[in-house]
Amino acid sequence: MNNDRKTLQNAAAKARPWYQHQSEDVFAEFQSSPQGLSTDEAQARLAAHGPNTLPLKKTQPAWLKFLTHFNDMLIYILLAAAVITALMGHWVDTFVILGVAVINAFIGFIQESNAEKSLKGIQNMLSNDAVVMRSGEIMRVQGEALVPGDVVMLRPGDRIPADLRLFEVHNLRVEEAILTGESTVVAKSSDALEGEKALGDRLNLAFSGTTVSSGTAAGVVIATGRDTELGHINDMMSHIETAKTPLLQQIDKLGKAIFAVILLMMAGLFIFGYLLRDIPLASLALSVISLAVAAVPEGLPAIISIILSLGVQSMARKQAIIRKLPTVETLGAMSMICSDKTGTLTMNEMTVKAVVLAESQWRVSGDSYEPAGEILAEAPHSALSAAQHPVMARFLATIDICNESQIQQDAAGRWRIVGGPTEGALKVLAAKGGVAAQGQQLVSKLPFDSLYKYMAVSGEADGEAWVLMTGAPDVLLSLCAHQQTLSGPEPLDRAYWDAAITRYASEGLRTVAAAWKRVPKALASLDHNDLRQDMVLLGLACMMDPPRPEAVAAIDECQQAGIRVKMITGDHQETAMAIGKMLGISNSDKALTGHDLEHMSDGELSEAARQYDIFARTSPEHKLRLVRALAASGEVVGMTGDGVNDAPALKQASVGIAMGIKGTEVTKEAADMILADDNFATIAAAVKEGRRVYDNLIKTILFIMPTCLAQGLLIIIAILMGNLLPLTPVQILWMNMATSATLSFGLAFEAAEANVMRRPPRDVSAPVMDGYAIWRMVFVGLLISVSAFLLEAWLQVRGYEPEFIRTVLLQTMVTAQWVYMLNCRSNDSFSLDRGVLKNRGIWLVSGVLVALQALIIYLPLMNTLFGTRPLPFKYWLIAFIVGAAIFAVVETEKQLTRRWRRG
Repeated sequence: MNNDRKTLQNAAAKARPWYQHQSEDVFAEFQSSPQGLSTDEAQARLAAHGPNTLPLKKTQPAWLKFLTHFNDMLIYILLAAAVITALMGHWVDTFVILGVAVINAFIGFIQESNAEKSLKGIQNMLSNDAVVMRSGEIMRVQGEALVPGDVVMLRPGDRIPADLRLFEVHNLRVEEAILTGESTVVAKSSDALEGEKALGDRLNLAFSGTTVSSGTAAGVVIATGRDTELGHINDMMSHIETAKTPLLQQIDKLGKAIFAVILLMMAGLFIFGYLLRDIPLASLALSVISLAVAAVPEGLPAIISIILSLGVQSMARKQAIIRKLPTVETLGAMSMICSDKTGTLTMNEMTVKAVVLAESQWRVSGDSYEPAGEILAEAPHSALSAAQHPVMARFLATIDICNESQIQQDAAGRWRIVGGPTEGALKVLAAKGGVAAQGQQLVSKLPFDSLYKYMAVSGEADGEAWVLMTGAPDVLLSLCAHQQTLSGPEPLDRAYWDAAITRYASEGLRTVAAAWKRVPKALASLDHNDLRQDMVLLGLACMMDPPRPEAVAAIDECQQAGIRVKMITGDHQETAMAIGKMLGISNSDKALTGHDLEHMSDGELSEAARQYDIFARTSPEHKLRLVRALAASGEVVGMTGDGVNDAPALKQASVGIAMGIKGTEVTKEAADMILADDNFATIAAAVKEGRRVYDNLIKTILFIMPTCLAQGLLIIIAILMGNLLPLTPVQILWMNMATSATLSFGLAFEAAEANVMRRPPRDVSAPVMDGYAIWRMVFVGLLISVSAFLLEAWLQVRGYEPEFIRTVLLQTMVTAQWVYMLNCRSNDSFSLDRGVLKNRGIWLVSGVLVALQALIIYLPLMNTLFGTRPLPFKYWLIAFIVGAAIFAVVETEKQLTRRWRRG
């Protein structure tokens, strides 16, 4: 029985959406009535449909997440080396190598974000309980116990517990910004709708997770749990797989290339040493392990993490909170920013920007709900100021008195409204005009009704009785036969008012009208019939959700940096285009709507996504498709937003950016970055920081790879020449983990290049190691290894013991790394410029490096662990002279290859 009923309901829903059904037909389809379901039927349906909750994706246990961080080619080499050294009884080498692998895995595990929190955030948006009608009786039940066919009663402040088809509506207004992105509350009705409607235009539906702003209603449940619009968002997010950032993809490719090269080197070295040099197997195995440890940049993951962490701290000081570490460098690669409009590019605070009176038009300054600004006439319409203008005074008094909202200032000094944003904007306008609502006695009122689209009050002040009304311009224009002028009421000029409405609509402003009339005495019971005659139109208030001033400058900076900004909003097409022009977004003279997108194939959508920059009346699915289309065409996409409707697209984007103040918890959990100040301009600052971090990462890789190659080549040369092993595995690990990681701090603190925000985004498909980088690696690797080999040969003929020679070589190699780190500061100019004095990091790491080398050379315990010997001071000087020569040669090479690099 239940399965048949569910099949019937699904078939009906697929045939025609619920908002097109008459409410009687909806009850018939769900076999329910305005009296609700019986308790037994509700229990049966609960068993058939399941609870009104959202499913959560299963997560991996913590131990399995930790083990996944060992799944890396370079770590495999270290683990194999640890096994071989253990079999040979070299336990110190074994534990040091394993320690490096475990530390790297632990760092990765700490950084990993739990993306399932975003789904839990959506789960928490469901209402905990609901008032329902069952068997003709009103009762309160748990929200998870709701079933299709239940009748739910709505009151002001309620969080709607399921998707409802409304059948009884009394002035119901719902805040749906979390789903649609619209900044205004939506007036609901119960009438069936015709044609295909976007999510924000389904006026007879109420959606799970949205909030009742005012009024009351009753509706029948048409969807629960995962079948609701909120459930669809939850489902979209649970099926989005987190992709690796461009840098991590490039590092993976680099790791595989290094793995292949090391295997070839090890195999060739083993064959040569065993067959041609007749080296004992134990010594040869230790040499091969030394080669593997030398060539593997095992410190690279830790160094990358350190540099990214420093970038995170720097961005946090600039109000950009990074939740996922690799996001730092991805920001620098962004080529597209898809931004939500409401609350992100705009203030999310309705503001009156213009006033139209019968004989004059006025502009209003000031943004947000703060009652600060001026009302100035557009010359030459009026020689009077707003304070002196009788019609303006009457208009301001009307919108102040005929108003159910209040403006308040909180403890932090922020202004906010209590009530609807439209009425709040009118209240702020009245405050800007200096209206003080004193001595007014209200006798009766007609609350706003979505059916009539106006509200009215009757009262008296200073011996004068009146009726005041505000509402939709088309309605008030039809009720008024006269308009107020300085000389008194005159016949209504409908063409004038229609032209004014059209003019301001093209600027993205929507209008609210005000009218009044005198009466002999205040009406004790105001009726709609009292408004049918003698009403005089006072004027229009033209309002908008204004652009953030800082967003205009930020968009310009992003576009100069080659980053294209696109606006994806649930608002109307004309409003979106007008706001786009104010923000300076390119292609703002044309836009696509969600309806257009729904009828496009993936190929057509991909082309449209690149061609258009304004997208209006979009749903969460549209935003997600647009982000996917742009990503599929090779773009690195950033997506900003603050509502639940933005969460799937934020999670899909390369960089999801949430608003920290006005953003929902769901959006914050889905995002990679949170703007603590809700300031779009912070994105531009974060992009600049991301580009700086990436530049420093490349400098670091260009620093590490040649030094690793130099260590490997030194071992290869020694075996080919039949010399002693120049460095032991633990000494090589010391160089890679202690000194390399320390020196990399110096590059991490390098300032941004002068042209960092005047160049296009980098090509993320290009390899980390390009042709010049490979040349630099080979050139510097050979330079350092040959220098060390010559020094080794010079020491051997003088009869020094192997441990002493290895200590000298270790000090020389570390010094060579230090001077080469200075070389890597810049690829184009001389490295020892004034910037080196400003980089405190370089001087800090230089001091730490000296201390670490002193420890390993002079501390007896370190001598025992690492096989080193104390060195006379002259060998520090010898190492420095060798390093200085290497520095000079590399600086000369940079100048000779400049044309190649720029080509």
